[in-house]
Amino acid sequence: MSSTLEIRQARVDEAPLLTELTVRSKCYWGYDASFLADARKELEFLPNKFEPDFHVYVLQECGQIMGFCSLIPRNHEAIELHDLFIEPEHIGKGYGKLLWEYSVKLARELGFARLFLTADPNAEPFYERQGAVRISENESPVRSGRKLPVMEYLLAS
Repeated sequence: MSSTLEIRQARVDEAPLLTELTVRSKCYWGYDASFLADARKELEFLPNKFEPDFHVYVLQECGQIMGFCSLIPRNHEAIELHDLFIEPEHIGKGYGKLLWEYSVKLARELGFARLFLTADPNAEPFYERQGAVRISENESPVRSGRKLPVMEYLLAS
C-alpha cells in the first residue's frame, strides 16, 4: 500500500460504480453467473444509502477507488457495517483491514457500543480475524437454504 491512499466520503453519483465494484468483489469467491444474476438486486448500491445518517466511504489510491464501506445506524447503541467491498485484484493486500479499522474508529466516534454485520460466508474468517464473533445467522434473500453469518463487534475501548 502506498502513501497516496485516502478514505473519503462517497458521492451519490458514485452509486453505480459502487454497485459494479460490489459485483466484481463477489466474483472473487467463485460464485457462478446464475447466482450473481440472482444476487444482483441485493448487491445494487442504491442512492438511498446516502441518507443523512448513513456513512459511506471510499478508499482510493491516486484517484482510483480500491474499495468502500458503509455504516448504517440501527438504534442508539448499534450500527451496521452494511458494506465492505474491495476490488478483487486488491483483496488480501490489507485494504479490507484498513476499511474495517476506519469503520470501527468511526462507529466509536459516533458513540455506538456495538457494530454488527451480515457476512458472506466466505468473508466470515476475515471478520473473525478482526475480532467479530458470530451471534446468529440469517437466511439468504438470494438462495433458499443458504445461511449468512450475523456477526458482532463490541466497540468499548
